Amino acid sequence: MCGIVGYVGRETAAPILLEGLRRLEYRGYDSAGVAVYNDGGIQVVKTKGRIQALAQQVEERGGLAGTIGLGHTRWATHGAPSDVNSHPHVSANGRIAVVHNGIIENYAEIREFLQSTGVRFASETDTEVVAQLLEYYYRGNLLDAVTKVLHRIQGAYALGILCADCPDRLIAARKDSPLILGFGDGFHVLASDVTAVIEHTREVCYLDDGEIAELTADHCWVYDAYLRPVEKERRHVDWEISAAEKGGYEHFMLKEIMEQPKAVHDTITPRIRDGAVVLDELEFSTSYLKSLEKIYIIACGSSYHVGMAAKYVLEALLRKPVEVALASEFRYCNPIVSERTLALVISQSGETIDTLAALREAKRLGARVLSIVNVVGSTIARESDGVLYTWAGPEIAVATTKAYSTQLAVVDLIGLAFAKTMGTLGDEEYKALLEALERLPQQLEEILTHREQIQYLASIYFNHPSVFFIGRNLDYAVGLEGSLKLKEISYLHSEAYAAGELKHGTISLIEPGTLVVALAGCRPVFEKTMSNVVEVKSRGADVLGLTIAPLESAVGKVVDYTLTVPETHPLLLPSLEVVPMQLFAYYVALMHGCDIDKPRNLAKSVTVE
Repeated sequence: MCGIVGYVGRETAAPILLEGLRRLEYRGYDSAGVAVYNDGGIQVVKTKGRIQALAQQVEERGGLAGTIGLGHTRWATHGAPSDVNSHPHVSANGRIAVVHNGIIENYAEIREFLQSTGVRFASETDTEVVAQLLEYYYRGNLLDAVTKVLHRIQGAYALGILCADCPDRLIAARKDSPLILGFGDGFHVLASDVTAVIEHTREVCYLDDGEIAELTADHCWVYDAYLRPVEKERRHVDWEISAAEKGGYEHFMLKEIMEQPKAVHDTITPRIRDGAVVLDELEFSTSYLKSLEKIYIIACGSSYHVGMAAKYVLEALLRKPVEVALASEFRYCNPIVSERTLALVISQSGETIDTLAALREAKRLGARVLSIVNVVGSTIARESDGVLYTWAGPEIAVATTKAYSTQLAVVDLIGLAFAKTMGTLGDEEYKALLEALERLPQQLEEILTHREQIQYLASIYFNHPSVFFIGRNLDYAVGLEGSLKLKEISYLHSEAYAAGELKHGTISLIEPGTLVVALAGCRPVFEKTMSNVVEVKSRGADVLGLTIAPLESAVGKVVDYTLTVPETHPLLLPSLEVVPMQLFAYYVALMHGCDIDKPRNLAKSVTVE
């Protein structure tokens, strides 16, 4: 949520800032703005609404000459979306401009103090207190003022700071909110996401909590909270800029759905060698794995739904108890964790604030942490004891698709590798599961060839105001994700239930015309699931079934329409079933005319609580 981009160099800054902000649109925002230094002062243009409106205002102002500046997309927290509440925020004397991601938790206290000194605030935001506090502390040494502010404020922040008295440099700082620095020939950039700067540089570093950076066109210095120099490791971004573009598709979401066969292939293939899963990245000993008493899976949103599927997979393969916890609840449930607990942390961005906080709590209680993330060098990756990257490439659409699928694939790799080490899986079963895993990319391709059928079914059902997804076992886990996809991009009411729970209340909501999506691919509970389907049909529900090809005939006798996926190893079923659910949600949203890549009120990376 929210996006930051900054530039200092020799080119005109405004076009670079605007293009960077466009590449951050997927993060979610409701207003945008830029600040550029020129002719002895800071010029600010900001507006509620889309970046196109901001670009038009910049053009009307003559383009904003100047070679140093900051840009921001805001997702409202403190203060409603408005021109005034948009970033950048400027100090009372107009000499300091600030952009900010995160939340200043003690802003009210600081605001009251500054008002007592005569400061008048223009906005309702927590961010403005940073700009005003900087002016209060500034006595000719900007870095000194920044350190005093950082020691005063509490909460999460990624900050970009521009001062008219220091027109050749930008200041950046972070705590619990991502911020990267980019290195170029005669310029430097800062951003909340590498997608904003990939057009200009592939050499980046990631600021750690408590660090401050000072950027000029030719130099970059990084300091700790006490202004002691810090040496940063540079990383090379190796994906192409085309990966962050639509490539001829109408929406990023559809493009990323179609990229899933390749993403899954790229995630699993390098880790399978000579008929075995090889996870060179991990260093968990045999004695440690065998000593485990419990595995905690910690995640949010779609990653949590991966965890729900992972529980079934890992318990089946490892014969260890697995508990799935919402990251936002983990810290507050007084979890039972010890040195014999493995915390499996899942996050696409590697910056999800609740997940990061839960990771730190798990480590404090003695657990070792293994993370599954997509973004190399992200905070969760750096703070884990082991990390497995999904190698899905950039995911731009807010509603995740290929990140979910590659996270599932990594879970399967972990299950196979650990089961081999722990001796909990026979050789024949190991071989069968591994071969099925290697077939997944081809089977995903096959499913995607039938997307016109899914589009047709979406055209039949898109006007249903309420949808229920039911299933048992792994089918239930996939139903959770199918329901989330539908509600987050189409805004329809949608819920997922374990099919066996229907009689415990949910069935009272079923009436003629209610759409029920019944997932029935799990063979051991197939007959029981179909009994539940009969129950909702008898109460007038329209039922769309999803099953594996060998069961199509049996399902088709009961439901109105049937979608099928190829048969696979039972533990890998979610990897195939989720794709028709993603496409169904996409086409329903398309028929409702929704802004699919940027659904209302949602953000790609949730970096505030």
